[in-house]
This record gives sequence, C-alpha cells and structure tokens, in this order.
Amino acid sequence: MNVIEEVRKNTPLIHHLTNQVVMNFTANGLLSFGGAPVMAKAEEEAAEMAANADGLLINIGTLTAPEIPAMVNAGKAANDKGIPVVLDPVGVAATPFRRHAVEEILQIVQPTAIKGNAAELANLVDISWEMKGVESRGSGDISEVAKQVANRYNTLAVVSGATDVVCDGKRMETNETGHAILSKVTGAGCLLGSILAACLTVEGMAERKALAAVEFYGLAAEYAANSVAVTGPGTFVPAFIDALSLETAQLRRTRP
Repeated sequence: MNVIEEVRKNTPLIHHLTNQVVMNFTANGLLSFGGAPVMAKAEEEAAEMAANADGLLINIGTLTAPEIPAMVNAGKAANDKGIPVVLDPVGVAATPFRRHAVEEILQIVQPTAIKGNAAELANLVDISWEMKGVESRGSGDISEVAKQVANRYNTLAVVSGATDVVCDGKRMETNETGHAILSKVTGAGCLLGSILAACLTVEGMAERKALAAVEFYGLAAEYAANSVAVTGPGTFVPAFIDALSLETAQLRRTRP
C-alpha cells in the first residue's frame, strides 16, 4: 500500500481544532498534500463537524478555556464515528492550564495518535525534560518516552525531532528524513499533525501510516530546502508547500 497515493485518491476531510498562529499554513499545506481542511472551533458545531469529517486534529497551541469543551465534544464525536483522532499537546509542559486541559481531553477522548516533541510527550508520562516555551531543549531516551506514552494512553506515539520515533507500545520505528530549517518555521510541527491525521484515514497498520507521514514530510522539507530559490526560512515556506504536492519517488531521487 502506498499511503500517500491512497490519501490523494480519497482526499480526506480533516477537521482541525488548531491554533490561530498556523491556520493558514496548515490549510495550504494539507491542500497541497492532497487532503481537505476544515476548521471549526465553536462548541456549538465542533461535534457535528467532526461527525462529518474523515479525521480530526486537536492542537492546543493557542488554547483558551472556551475551546476545551469544543475539543472534547469533537473528540467524542470522532471516536463514535470511528475516525482517527490526532492530539498535538503543544507546550503542554509550559503551564498547569495546558496540562490540565490535556488531562481533561484524555479522560474522555481516545486519540489514535499523540504527536509532539520529546519534551511534550515526556511531560505526559512524568519524565523530566527541559523545555523553553513550547520548544524541546533537553535530551534523553526518546524511545522510552514514546513507549511509555503509547502504553499509558493506548495510542500511537509520534515523537518529532531530528530523528522521529513512532511507537505503538511494542513496535518502534524511526525516521531520519527532514531538515533543520523546519525548526525556523512557525507551525512546522502543527502541519505535520494535519498530514499525520490525513495518512491515518487510509487502511493499514497505524504505525506504518504514521511512518509514511513523517518520512514524506521530511523528504519534502529536504527537497524544498535544497531548492536553488531557497535562501532562508521565508523562501523555504512556499517551496515546502509546493514540495508537499510531489510524489514520494520524486522527492527521494533528489536526496544527497
């Protein structure tokens, strides 16, 4: 199965409850990749929108208290429908408010995957990890973090970083594709959550679909970063969005 081809054949509708900083970038990135974005954060419609979607992304990047019930209701509706739910606990370690919100969501919603950097996922299983704002700064055993998150929450753990780790609690996969320039672009991790949600909508083993998502994302970043027109983060972004529309084989052929 070619996960990326299947996504593009189906054009899954992904409902985003995501942060205000990244909405435009995420929508354009998912459209280029082959999915269809919708963003509805009002409590009055979040559940209905999720029930009409093919996948759900919950991202707490610019979380406010009124958004928490919408996230819970959308998550419950997605669980009831049996569509994938990706939880991105952005900056969960930064404040008690974020941690309590994620705890509330996880008490009611069963995520298909929890995606985040090492510090974010470490916080979910009470492992000490240095963090600055919403960025992971520390070091440690990423594989152990992924394993504990997967087992505690009965989910797929996707740890993004220089080496991505995907774990279902038993099997562990790693990915080395990617480029450091992604760390200079606001919302790069958030868009990965959207791509991951789209990939999880197709048939197959969840960890294989997640691995396909992170590998493709990294290949697209490498391809864009090595474009002659790219001189920094500002010129990288449009090249990256373009690269997300390409075939995996084309991206691989240009690797150093």
